[in-house]
Amino acid sequence: MTLIDDRYLTDFLKRLLRTPSPTGYTDEVSRLCCEELDRLGVDYEITRRGAIRACLQGSRRQPARALIAHVDTLGAQVKAIKDNGRMELVPIGNWSSRFAEGARCTVFTAEHGAFRGQILPLKASGHTFNEEVDTQPVSWRQVELRPDVIARGRADLEALGFNIGDFVAIDPQPEFLDNGFIASRHLDDKAGVAAMFAALKALVDTKAHLAVDTYFLLSMTEEVGHGASSILTHDIASMVTIDNGTTAPGQNSSEFGVTIGMADQTGPFDYHLTQKLLRLASENAIEHQRDIFRYYRSDSASAIEAGADVRTALVAFGIDASHGYERIHVHALHSVARLIHAYVTSRVEITRDAKPMAKSLEGFTDMPMEPATDQNWQGGDDAPEGPGEKG
Repeated sequence: MTLIDDRYLTDFLKRLLRTPSPTGYTDEVSRLCCEELDRLGVDYEITRRGAIRACLQGSRRQPARALIAHVDTLGAQVKAIKDNGRMELVPIGNWSSRFAEGARCTVFTAEHGAFRGQILPLKASGHTFNEEVDTQPVSWRQVELRPDVIARGRADLEALGFNIGDFVAIDPQPEFLDNGFIASRHLDDKAGVAAMFAALKALVDTKAHLAVDTYFLLSMTEEVGHGASSILTHDIASMVTIDNGTTAPGQNSSEFGVTIGMADQTGPFDYHLTQKLLRLASENAIEHQRDIFRYYRSDSASAIEAGADVRTALVAFGIDASHGYERIHVHALHSVARLIHAYVTSRVEITRDAKPMAKSLEGFTDMPMEPATDQNWQGGDDAPEGPGEKG
C-alpha cells in the first residue's frame, strides 16, 4: 500500500479550487482548511485574518519544524466604474493581463452578493476592430470586466451595488485527466496545500512518531509578498516552503518528481536544510531535481524579511505556465507529499537549533571546505581523462 493517498490529495485539491480565494478575500478557504483539520483531528490556531497554524506534537518542543503553503491566489479588484457599463481592473498579485483576457470571473459586492462576468480586451470584436485586436498593447489598462447584468452605464452598475475595490475571483476551470495531468488556474499554490494535507493525513493515519513539534502553516497573503511574516513562532527553527517550480526553457524543474529549490530571487536557501532534503529524497528513492529561480519568491522570503532567524528551504511541484493557465502532474504532488513525510519523521541533526542564541560554538554547523580529491597526472603521451570518460 502506498503511503500517500492520491485520491484524497486530488479530491481535496478539487475542493480548494472550487473555493475562490484571491488575496484579501480568503475567509471561506480558511474555513475549508480548518474544517478539514478538525476532520483529521489535528489541533490548530487561526489568526485574525485567517492564517492557520496547525501542530503535531513531537517528543520535544524545540527545535520545532514547520511546513508552509499558501491558499491565496491571484485575482483582481475593481479600479473604476466606467461610463460604458463595464469596470476597470487592477491585478491582485503579479500576473499578466494576457492571461486575464477571456477569463470568466466572479465579482463579490459587499451588499448585493456575487455577480458573474468576463474580462475582455478593450477591443474585443474582430468584426469591428479587425487587425487592431492583434495590435493593442498587453496591459491591465487594456482590459475591462463585462458583468453579466443589464448595465448601460455607470448608474446601472452603482445601483446594482458594484463599487471600487470589489474583489474579483478568476474561474480556475480545472481539468483532472486520466493520465495524471491537472490543468487549471490557481494550482499555485492550492496544489501545494493539497500535497501538505495528504502528507498530514498519512502522518495521522499511521500515528507517526515525530522527534519535535511540527507545524503545518497556511498563509493567506503570499501572492502580495507578506506570506509567512504573521504566522511563525519563535520555536520554529526550520521551515520548508511548498510551492511551484517553473517548468520552462532555462529551468531544471520537472512536472514529475519533486523539485528542490537551491535559490530564488532573494538568494540561496539554507544550505544545511536543503542538503538534508536532498539526502532524504535520495534515501527514500524519491525522484527529484534541483533548480534556481531568477524571478520567483515564496513564503521563505517573507519569513526572512520579517526578521525571523529560521532556516528555510523550498520543495516544489513542477508547473507549466505559472501564473497563467497552469498544468501539473499528480506524480509531482505525490512526490512532494512523500518528501514532506520523510522530513517530518526524520531525526533532528542540528540540536543546537533548539536555542536561537548561544555563547559558544558548541554544536554550531560547519560546511565542507576541504580541497576536492583528484587523480594526479603522472605525465606521459596521453592527456588526462575526464571523470566521465573513465571505464
